[in-house]
Amino acid sequence: MYRFLPPPVVLLLVGLGMWLLARLLPGAAVALPGAGWIALIIATGALLIMALTAWTLRRHGTTIDPRHPEQSSSLVRDGVFRWSRNPIYLADALLLVAWALYLGNLAAVPLIPLFMVLIQRFQILPEERALEQRFGEDFHAYRRSVRRWL
Repeated sequence: MYRFLPPPVVLLLVGLGMWLLARLLPGAAVALPGAGWIALIIATGALLIMALTAWTLRRHGTTIDPRHPEQSSSLVRDGVFRWSRNPIYLADALLLVAWALYLGNLAAVPLIPLFMVLIQRFQILPEERALEQRFGEDFHAYRRSVRRWL
């Protein structure tokens, strides 16, 4: 998946899988009052995290392309990177939470941790290896001080 199936494609495929499960298993539907509004708030927060992350990376003049972490020109530690080493992937997971709430079906929920496992195994770990090679002890210190997700 690394470099061949970019994270936005994984996000879309998992989101599609959630929708399909919700349609195939209508018995798992749940009615949560205000779910649409809660989903909207979570999705808005996720999009804000993504925008802040992109802005921070661009401000530092480093790549945002997850397929080429070896092209990172600097180790970014400020902004949203003070709380998460992977704020865009965190935002992706939040978008899936919002989508699950919008779908209103418990069958969709297990695909959220599946997304996180796939992204961690096939995207985050290779990214971290590339950053470790590029930034050495600086990356080690950052990794010790900031969690991977939140």
